[in-house]
Amino acid sequence: MERPRSVATNRKARHEYHFLETLEAGIALTGTEVKSLRRGRANIGDAFCVVEGGEAFLCNAHVSPYEFGNRANPDPLRKRKLLLHRREIAHIEGQVSRKGLTCVPLRIYFKGGVAKVEIALARGKKAYDKREAVRRREAAREMARAARARG
Repeated sequence: MERPRSVATNRKARHEYHFLETLEAGIALTGTEVKSLRRGRANIGDAFCVVEGGEAFLCNAHVSPYEFGNRANPDPLRKRKLLLHRREIAHIEGQVSRKGLTCVPLRIYFKGGVAKVEIALARGKKAYDKREAVRRREAAREMARAARARG
C-alpha cells in the first residue's frame, strides 16, 4: 500500500523534540478547510495538541481560507477537534500531566479520502542534543560526499 501524500509536515518538531510514541488521529474540519488542505494550503510549524474536558484539540495550526469559498470561511487558526478514542485521549492526558511530555503534530495527510494528523508524544531536546544531531548529520554528509568522490 502506498504511503499517503502529506499535506503539511512539521520539520521544526523533528529538530526540537525526541519522539517517544506516535498516534494517528482524524480531524474535524469544515468543507472549505478540506478543499484548502487538498490544495496543500496548511502550516503546522507552531501547532500543538491539548486535552480539554476529555477532548483533544489541535491548536495553532494554520489552514488558509479557501480562495473560492464564501464569506463563511472559518478562522484559519481556530482550534480543531482531534478524533481519537477515549482511552487514547486519557493516555495522552496522563503522559502530558504526569511525565511532562508534549503532544505535537508531525504531519497532516489524506488517507482514503479522509484528513488525518500524525501526532507524537515528545520530550523537548536540550541545546547540546540539537548540536550533537547537527554534528552527526554533517559527518554523515561528509562520508557520503567522500564515498561519491572515491567511487
